[in-house]
Amino acid sequence: MNAAAAAPAQLPDILRQIVIQRRQRLAEAVDQTLELRDEPRRQTPANNRFLGALAAHRGRAVIAEIKLGSPRLGSLVGRFDPREQARLYAQHGAAALSVVVEPDFFRGSYELLASCQAASGLPAIAKDFVVDPLQIDWAKRAGASAVLLIAALYSRQTLRDFADEARGLGLVPLIEVHGAADLDKLAGAEWELVGVNNRDLHTFAVDLSHSLSQVAGLPASAFKVSESGLRTAADLERLRAAGFDAFLVGESLVTAADPAAKLRELCA
Repeated sequence: MNAAAAAPAQLPDILRQIVIQRRQRLAEAVDQTLELRDEPRRQTPANNRFLGALAAHRGRAVIAEIKLGSPRLGSLVGRFDPREQARLYAQHGAAALSVVVEPDFFRGSYELLASCQAASGLPAIAKDFVVDPLQIDWAKRAGASAVLLIAALYSRQTLRDFADEARGLGLVPLIEVHGAADLDKLAGAEWELVGVNNRDLHTFAVDLSHSLSQVAGLPASAFKVSESGLRTAADLERLRAAGFDAFLVGESLVTAADPAAKLRELCA
């Protein structure tokens, strides 16, 4: 698969910068990691842990996130212990774990994913800006059960190719959409897990009405996830009533004075 197909020129500036940097890092790493491509593939297991956890908590499934920074927040390194935070998530009601692994803009790594998944025991999703199948291999090797694919990065065919690559390794792809153009790429195929990001990639503003306006267009058979800007139990109740099954919560947990109390509130 040609990774060059994975970044339309019309991407928002910050997303384009992240993709360019991600490709540069992949070019540096590829000579040392080509052997990963030769690992045996297998079909997605029927009992994928990530999907199973969402099904068990359907309508109240919180996917609690670990991230050590972002373009908007800056660095959070040293603000909390990520392994301890992951353990806390498991103890206080999270259905699953999300770990942001992109290193340059979000201070993450696949090692961070591996350590947090091991500490929590929760099924985990690797959140990266995937531009090469190697990143899907790395997610699998780090212990992920799911991988994020941002639909805006791909043509319709490349999105399907990357999703099939993930399934071949036993991972479930979470397809993140932002609008009608992304939804069009999903037509004519089966999808297990689709998320709506409430953050505007141009302004970084968040608006929950974005999820509400998109939910009717999501694939009927997919688990539906609302992402970003979720701060209160009332937010989740509003989205649950609209038909969302799960809620990916990051900033309000990693910046909370008492993340355990915040998580209990959201999971109630």
